[in-house]
Amino acid sequence: MAKNILICDDAAFMRMMIKDILTKNGYNVAGEAENGAKAVEKFKELTPDLCLMDITMPEMDGIQALKEIKKIDGGAKVIMCSAMGQQAMVIESIQAGAKDFIVKPFQADRVIEAVKKVVG
Repeated sequence: MAKNILICDDAAFMRMMIKDILTKNGYNVAGEAENGAKAVEKFKELTPDLCLMDITMPEMDGIQALKEIKKIDGGAKVIMCSAMGQQAMVIESIQAGAKDFIVKPFQADRVIEAVKKVVG
């Protein structure tokens, strides 16, 4: 069965790019969110198998959203996406429960590798 994935990124072109990579590899994009607050709402609504979360977003950042999602579902699987040079944020997100992280700009095979590692 195809895994349902929620994409959270404030940049529409990034969501489109990730969606394209995932769908070409047989994954189902259950929904998209443009900020952390929306990501938490969508997570409650869709209960995806995996959430791909940007760290830097308006309203609520990815790390805050990750913490909120973990409160809702302790077993939630989240992969963080961050731009280069955000090492401290990457460490913080792993400590908050992220399963992996992808550095932007990313390669399609790195995205798929991370997704496969986390949800198969």
